[in-house]
Amino acid sequence: MATAESVWNNCLNFIKDNIQIQAYNTWFEPIKPLKFENNVLSVQVPSKFFYEWLEEHYVKLLKLALNKELGENARLVYIIKMENTFGNLNPFTEKIPSQYKTDLSSQQVDFSFSQIQTELKNPFVIPGIKNLKIESQLNPNYTFENFLEGDANRLARSAGLAVSNKPGGTSFNPLLIFGGVGLGKTHLAHAIGVNVKEKFPEKTVLYISAEKFTQQYIESVKKNNRNDFIHFYQIIDVLIIDDVQFFSGKTGTQDVFFHIFNHLHQNGKQVILTSDKAPVDMQDIEQRLLSRFKWGLSAELQRPDYETRVSILKNKLYRDGLEISEEVIDYVAKNVKVNIRELEGAVISLIAQSSFNKKEITIELAKNVVEKFVKNTKREVSIDYIQKIVSDYFQMDVSTLQSKTRKRHIVQARQLAMFFAKKFTKASLASIGSQIGHRDHATVLHACKTVDNLSFTDKQFRKYVEDLSKKFTV
Repeated sequence: MATAESVWNNCLNFIKDNIQIQAYNTWFEPIKPLKFENNVLSVQVPSKFFYEWLEEHYVKLLKLALNKELGENARLVYIIKMENTFGNLNPFTEKIPSQYKTDLSSQQVDFSFSQIQTELKNPFVIPGIKNLKIESQLNPNYTFENFLEGDANRLARSAGLAVSNKPGGTSFNPLLIFGGVGLGKTHLAHAIGVNVKEKFPEKTVLYISAEKFTQQYIESVKKNNRNDFIHFYQIIDVLIIDDVQFFSGKTGTQDVFFHIFNHLHQNGKQVILTSDKAPVDMQDIEQRLLSRFKWGLSAELQRPDYETRVSILKNKLYRDGLEISEEVIDYVAKNVKVNIRELEGAVISLIAQSSFNKKEITIELAKNVVEKFVKNTKREVSIDYIQKIVSDYFQMDVSTLQSKTRKRHIVQARQLAMFFAKKFTKASLASIGSQIGHRDHATVLHACKTVDNLSFTDKQFRKYVEDLSKKFTV
């Protein structure tokens, strides 16, 4: 006869094969099976934060594991058992609203898998049906309230707010949000859609990734209903397409999107796009499409500065109901600089270590966690770092590298810095030029072509490129 332990152990065997061992050790080993009856498995988790993390990140995996073991009607019940690990102060309950506090030491959450969509619902339906209801595919947790403003994102955030207050009625159409990995492009795109739905519930809003859009288009061609596909997207009021650089090299998808875009724009509908590159840097995108990307506003998201990183940390801690000392917040903000995703990841690692090891969050624990976190994170080369390495190599100051002098060896050093910035960073040509001596994007483009040409024709210059490449790839 199946017991809670045997059912859960079989689920764990399946889960272990489908995630990384570190994630398994962190999020599944601490779970304890308690009871199994009537196809309902009850498990104990150590905190509300822990339960919410499982629900947000691993619910599909849990569903697959339980369905495999128990069938389609399986249900999972979480028992949240919090332990008082810091005297009378538990960081997981300190800021939880009072209505939860009374029973949170042993709170039961009945979680039915029927609430979960295991796959993104395909928004493509045969049009022509009156009162057609289209799922927006928006994540309600991505809002303007938790997208904190700073110098690095002020233009993009302000433009996004303007668009959400008057979709299709501003000059920001299309609105193209671009920037590197983990800087909040998807968050901001969702926030715009969520705000539109709140203010204009009658409007049809749809968020979709460029990859999913492409898959749907290919499927429509196979089924010989391409016109239905186009017509469906032409009835959307606010169309949000994430990672539009995925269209690169896909001529059929670009062609169909060109017709959809024209119809939406001419009829006053709003188009919002995200990309990891500025339009000027996109490769293998048709010129007629690129020109339309430039009709509205292209707003860049850059790395958050120190003050913004501190605000992001405090906001996340507040939302999770946690308190950490200013000293720890300051340390994390100063040492995790690459992007917002990694910043939040470092905090989650810190909280997890504190919870599982029954340790208070001190500066020593923060140093230990951040050191390991940064070491395990692939280092992203910054433009500042590139300028320093190139300047040191040619035995000059960064200020000399950035100066307006036309001396040959300084010009070549500057061109190499631009070349490597384009190669090793996600920054736009305009952003690279701005940071390397306030040049424009055309200067950067010229520098990259010059480096490519000299690498073939000048033996000494080729050695410069090879030597510097080694410094950036070590």
